[in-house]
Amino acid sequence: MKKAMKKIIVMMMMVIALSAASVPAFAASASEPETAVTQEAQTTEADSTGQKAYAAAIAVGLAAAAGAIGMGIAIAKSVEGISRQPEAAGKIRTSLMLGLVFVETAIIYALIIAILIIFVL
Repeated sequence: MKKAMKKIIVMMMMVIALSAASVPAFAASASEPETAVTQEAQTTEADSTGQKAYAAAIAVGLAAAAGAIGMGIAIAKSVEGISRQPEAAGKIRTSLMLGLVFVETAIIYALIIAILIIFVL
C-alpha cells in the first residue's frame, strides 16, 4: 500500500513538472512590433495571467489529488469495517457519507479560491 502511494505521488509530481515545463514551449507571440512601453505592459500582463493560471491550477490540482486520496482511504476503511461488523453497516455508511461531503466541500472551496485568483487578483 505504501509503495503504491509513493508511486502515485511520484507520478503526480512528474506530471506537474512536465506540464509546467511544456507550457512555455506552446506559448507563441503573434503580436506585431509596437512601442516599447505598450509591449512591456502586454508582456507584464501576460506574465501575470500565466502566473495566476499556474497558481490556480496548483491549488485545484493539489486539493483534488489530496481529496481523492483521502476519499479512497475512507471508503476502503469503511468497507473493511462493514465486512468485519456487518450489523454496524448503517452507522458506518452514515459516517462515511458525512466525511465524504466534508472532503468534497474542501475541494469545492479550493476551486472557488482558484476562480478568485484568476478573476479578482
